[in-house]
Amino acid sequence: MKRRSLFAAGAAALATPLAGPALAQSPSQRVLKFIPQADLASLDPIWTTAYVTRNHGYMVFDTLFGMDADLRPVPQMAEGAVSEADGRVWTIRLREGLTFHDGSPVLAKDCVASLKRWGKRDAFGAALFAVTEELSAVDDRTLRFRLKTAFPLLPYALGKAPSLMPAIMPERLALTDAFTQVTEMVGSGPFRFKADERVPGARVVYEKFAEYKPREDGKPGWTGGPKVVHFDRVEWNVVPDAATAAGALRSGEADWWEYPLHDLLPMLKRGRDVKVEITDPTGMIPTMRFNTTTTPFDNAAIRRALLGAVVQKDYMEAQVGNMPDMYRTGVGVFCPGTPMASDAGMEVLNGPRDLAAVKRAIEAAGYKGEKVVLLAGTDVPNVKNACDVAADMMQKAGLNVDYQALDWGTVIQRRGNRESTDKGGWSAYCSSWGGMDHLDPAGHLLLRGNASFFGWPKSDRLEELRNQWFAAPDLAAQQKVAADIQRQAFVDVPYLPFGQYIQPTAFRSSLTGVLPGFATFWNVKRA
Repeated sequence: MKRRSLFAAGAAALATPLAGPALAQSPSQRVLKFIPQADLASLDPIWTTAYVTRNHGYMVFDTLFGMDADLRPVPQMAEGAVSEADGRVWTIRLREGLTFHDGSPVLAKDCVASLKRWGKRDAFGAALFAVTEELSAVDDRTLRFRLKTAFPLLPYALGKAPSLMPAIMPERLALTDAFTQVTEMVGSGPFRFKADERVPGARVVYEKFAEYKPREDGKPGWTGGPKVVHFDRVEWNVVPDAATAAGALRSGEADWWEYPLHDLLPMLKRGRDVKVEITDPTGMIPTMRFNTTTTPFDNAAIRRALLGAVVQKDYMEAQVGNMPDMYRTGVGVFCPGTPMASDAGMEVLNGPRDLAAVKRAIEAAGYKGEKVVLLAGTDVPNVKNACDVAADMMQKAGLNVDYQALDWGTVIQRRGNRESTDKGGWSAYCSSWGGMDHLDPAGHLLLRGNASFFGWPKSDRLEELRNQWFAAPDLAAQQKVAADIQRQAFVDVPYLPFGQYIQPTAFRSSLTGVLPGFATFWNVKRA
């Protein structure tokens, strides 16, 4: 299935004056105008894995550790950390003078409450707290982990860049139940959230936090190093129409477009006032997540049968068109080109495709024509593209597909519904994950077998293997376990991987300091 024709009219419209809504021009050169990938529907960065919420989270909140340009953990809010007692005691000291947006000081008790809440939602955090005997505030600037066993990856967990971020917030907010959203945005990050200027579906505004104290050492990386803010305001303007977004970027009405469509990249590259850059080489990995608690995907045999219908090239061409240098197929459960990726069990995705055989296997597994509700976030192009191909694939495999076109914010809300499909529940949804989220089993939410993430699969074997990976003594041992995890994932099939594509970003040539990784707004300035 191709999508190039879907955007032909939009690309052609760029040759004429824009018919869509214009973005408001600001007279101040101290304002950065940004077009995000989607609307900011949810504010709490540990409540949802949506990347637009993660990006928002890193503006408002800070973390004890960050990730440098080499993806290594470095102290961020922490002044430093000491490991003792053969790695079973970690003492973390906060930098002096850290302040929340409401004027209160950042204290160790705030960090303790924040991390405990985060550990109830995040996969990596859950692994850390499973071996934590006690986490306590020793004094106002010192917190201490006492562990049952050594956990050498502790700094990686507390500084992880992928969702869900270990955001530090005031204790009064961090005591909110982990499965209830925090809506009051008070952090200690470099920007303040302007709730009074938020227009749902259209606009989000942040202002520089004058009391933010950047680190004085280190080099800027993904989320680590000095976070120096050069703009007084950052305005996010939601522009669903790609032609309007591209036109705004070319004219200077917008400074930065997070996810430009691949069809429009050649035109954007021709503009001398626009830069197109690949800031995240790990790319994006589209997936389809099954709801394993309701028919028909509570039947693992039906999920396994669908592996034989996946043609990753179809999904990749739907995302990027005829640009083979911008995508990879033959992608398993770990990010291609990274240490945990392997060919283990990949014959189920790389072997000959036979839809008739898939249809017979689904019938043999007991499928009786039950409705398959596919939640399709149609306002996010990379999600809609995957959903369109997935719906076609499932229909050809004989499934009764109910394609429900929704905005992405509604998909995020609906996916928490555990009811049957006739009561507002769902069968599957598609999303795209950054390759960073699929580097290893530590943070790979779709591989959890403890019913902790939407879709709620249960697999004792996947959980056992995950524990083995954490206990592995070296890289070779980790890789062996990771290969076993991939094989087991093709037995349990909690989700379908659709390949990997590279997603560039585009910004005005006058901007400098755009860092590697996802969109962050510190160190960026206008020349």
